[in-house]
Amino acid sequence: MCRTVDLHQAVLAKNDTNAVELRRTLDDRGTTAVNLMSSPGSGKTALLEALLTRAAAGGTPAAAVTADLATENDATRLARSGAPVRQILTDGLCHLEAGMLRGELEGWLPEETRLLFVENVGNLVCPASYDLGETVRIALASVTEGEDKPVKYPAAFGLAHLVVITKTDLAEAVEFRREDFLRGVQQVNPGVPVIETSARTGEGVDALLAHVLRAADGRETHTPVLARQHEKHLHHHHDDDAPVADHTHAPAGAADHSHAPAGTPR
Repeated sequence: MCRTVDLHQAVLAKNDTNAVELRRTLDDRGTTAVNLMSSPGSGKTALLEALLTRAAAGGTPAAAVTADLATENDATRLARSGAPVRQILTDGLCHLEAGMLRGELEGWLPEETRLLFVENVGNLVCPASYDLGETVRIALASVTEGEDKPVKYPAAFGLAHLVVITKTDLAEAVEFRREDFLRGVQQVNPGVPVIETSARTGEGVDALLAHVLRAADGRETHTPVLARQHEKHLHHHHDDDAPVADHTHAPAGAADHSHAPAGTPR
């Protein structure tokens, strides 16, 4: 058991180092990364397509990276927005890691990109442990998934800077208990903002984009209680003198669905 824990800590420590370096690089070029996490079927891709379309309409240069175990379906959908899109195939890995993301951005991400949306693998367990160098971490849940999602997955929702409810147009039909959901959110992440959205009707899309742009402008974002505890954990990793094993699981392949010229390689 001890060896297993040591290896897990080594993997996270290496990821944390990559995340710090990637965050610094993105900051230097004026790009804000947004990490989107949810379970499969939450409507994350539809909402992201709407966000990319609104960003383009408002003159905000945005791009997206989407990760899946297989298929390029999400990248194909997102490319309809006209934004540069990159697909990462994780070859069975249930989450993205900072090293994987960093490698895919080199030589691809357009230099003028202000917002980089990262659609993580559909999973609310593994992705919560991995910093991707993002400025904003968003946990999403649809009204069709039930009201107890936040308390069932406290790390995913507890480390989020923002919680987004999706598919609100279906709330009445599925008898979604909104107040129960909100209580659960506040239980695991006191004070976190919540935005309610529907990709179908457009509800909340502008508010969500505005929230992300405020973060890109350097305005203070919500700091989760769990994030402060997590930060102490990271310091423990970086103070550890043990060698770090490389378990970054390089992706099996990546497809480029860009609609803009590649930026200068970093």
